[in-house]
Amino acid sequence: MKKYSVLGMMSGTSLDGLDMAHCLLWNDATTWQYEINVAETVPYSDSWKSLLKNAIHLSEEAHQKLHLDYGKWLGEQAREFIGKSELKIDFIASHGHTSHHRPEDGFTFQLGDGQQLANEANQKVICDFRTLDVTLGGQGAPLVPIGDELLFSNHDFCLNLGGISNISFNTKGKRIAYDIGLANMPLNHITQKIGMEYDTGGTLAKSGQLLPGLLKELNELEYYQLPYPKSTGYEWFLQKVLPLIEASKARTEDLLHTFIHHNCIQLANEVKKNTSKPKNTLLVCGGGALNGFFMQTLKEKLNGFCELTIPDKTLINYKEALVFSLMGVLKEEGDINVLKSVTGASNDSCSGTIFKSNH
Repeated sequence: MKKYSVLGMMSGTSLDGLDMAHCLLWNDATTWQYEINVAETVPYSDSWKSLLKNAIHLSEEAHQKLHLDYGKWLGEQAREFIGKSELKIDFIASHGHTSHHRPEDGFTFQLGDGQQLANEANQKVICDFRTLDVTLGGQGAPLVPIGDELLFSNHDFCLNLGGISNISFNTKGKRIAYDIGLANMPLNHITQKIGMEYDTGGTLAKSGQLLPGLLKELNELEYYQLPYPKSTGYEWFLQKVLPLIEASKARTEDLLHTFIHHNCIQLANEVKKNTSKPKNTLLVCGGGALNGFFMQTLKEKLNGFCELTIPDKTLINYKEALVFSLMGVLKEEGDINVLKSVTGASNDSCSGTIFKSNH
């Protein structure tokens, strides 16, 4: 089996920037192995942040223009990254940035046109990993569980805390995964109102007090009662969660404190109901893993039932870029990279669209 050299690119709902990771992936006959060689996050300018955040409201024509422009910008970033680190890569695996996610309407869209990206970076590109699954009746999300299955199956649970939270675990020989609900999206929204990008380490949240009324309203949100497979995104936040934040006259630190407690209650609930073992391990990645108060609260809610594994910062920050690199490799190999047990699709699929540079 050859060793693949891939540039994985990921932009998440928290809009903190474009993650790029140069990953080496190979199969040593029994298991997949990986190495993250070099990685960086390119922060978004205010104008890119605003464009991507509001893409959901654009007309079809303006949305298509953004898709092309953003694809070109991704290509420029990739070219610069490859040049700076003098990398030789087999291809780029790009997730793009989700502007619309409505699987119940048979629709999901990731901005970042693959042809523009390929031309600009002068590299082969594999992207658009969600659409096929949605056409097969699936949620098109979460996709990271294939990586949990093939790279991190030594953990009972894998938790990702980006803008939203998702969990994955193996039950009866099948990988199950779904979006639990909220993670950093409400936290970042609240701090941005006072001119802070985010609450570093959860310091502000730690100093706050619990708001029992808001906590009750959040815990009663209908999404939490739905069975999996399920996935959510910015639309749900806008419709159901934002009004609760807007209606509250509470202090910033109290809102943050309450949201972290809410997040951790929901996370602990899902872990506890999905295992009968007395001792479990939980791998935590994504930006939320760097929030000390978030992790401390999660530990308390799990109450010794589950041991948290918080890996090194590179894996915390770039696990998704790594998994999209793996998905690209699986596409190249013609192997399954999206699991119906996760998304609820009619069958497993080998997903992704390949673009070659016109140069």
